[in-house]
Amino acid sequence: MDVGIVSYGAYVPRFRIKPEEIGRVWGVDGVGMGRGLRIEEKAVPSPDEDVITISAEAARYMMDRVPDVNPQDIGAVYVGSESHPYAVKPTSGTIAEVIKATPALTAADLEFACKAGTAGIQMCAGLVGSGMIRYGVAIGADTSQGAPGDALEYSASAGGAAFLIGSEKIIAKINKTLSFTTDTPDFWRREGQPYPRHGGRFTGDPAYFRHITSAAKMMFEEMGTAPEDYNHAVFHQPNGKFPERVAKTLGFTPEQIKNGLLTPYIGNTYSGAVPIGLSGVLDKAKPGDRIFVVSYGSGAGSDAFDITVTDEIKNYKKENAPTLDKVLENPVYIDYAMYAKYKGIIIMPE
Repeated sequence: MDVGIVSYGAYVPRFRIKPEEIGRVWGVDGVGMGRGLRIEEKAVPSPDEDVITISAEAARYMMDRVPDVNPQDIGAVYVGSESHPYAVKPTSGTIAEVIKATPALTAADLEFACKAGTAGIQMCAGLVGSGMIRYGVAIGADTSQGAPGDALEYSASAGGAAFLIGSEKIIAKINKTLSFTTDTPDFWRREGQPYPRHGGRFTGDPAYFRHITSAAKMMFEEMGTAPEDYNHAVFHQPNGKFPERVAKTLGFTPEQIKNGLLTPYIGNTYSGAVPIGLSGVLDKAKPGDRIFVVSYGSGAGSDAFDITVTDEIKNYKKENAPTLDKVLENPVYIDYAMYAKYKGIIIMPE
């Protein structure tokens, strides 16, 4: 049975802040910091936005594009995030209600740093492929945390994307998926702590690069492929420079990663990074295009996907919801004081 993406939708808040504004407050060269991270600006959630609202908007876009799909045929909803609004109360159950899915489904909130969204895609693909469900929904979304003054504050942003996984009228077939996982503690946040901690430069070579390159090479070996066999590639993007470096190391060209590299313009959306990047690729993909995807989650692991766009994308009602380019139009820029208010760094006394 062929299994793949039946529909998708992505959402990013419209508010933005630039690195130079963050640096101005902390007496740091924000322009230089942004240049070093390859980040021009990042998305900021408004006070009434969280992982539930972001996931709901992305899921609505996803369902709007497949009006013939009965939500009652959805048998699983998984939401991957590092910033679920509730420690005890599922985001996934709310999203199932929002899209009017049947109550007779399995739902769960997933956590694996920034790869929880792609883990949800794998789980849905397995359930569909086994015949246990007809459709599954996998979402990766975050309102990322970065401590004030920390390097993460220049990149941690907000956004997410939703995918409907099934075996009927698939617009992108999942040819293969596999994972590479180790205990590499490069990034962590304990229960009750508002901000994560990270291992600085340790997050690069032994963590991000080792896991992505290992998963990628495993996929090449399994599929008998090489970088030149793919039209597009999407890698986890904690900043703009890491995916560019790993793409070059593996043999991909800047042109292959262009449509999926969004972090320079919206920041690091954590669990939403690869799902949003894949959405950007699907917005522009043509039948027969082959897509190489590798996510990364600190702690640490990577999920790899080999995907082929099908002829069904010609009939797909993409126009029924905003494309990513449309979602990113008309940003509203804010200063650090408003940013601090929106992020809850400063709170009005009762």
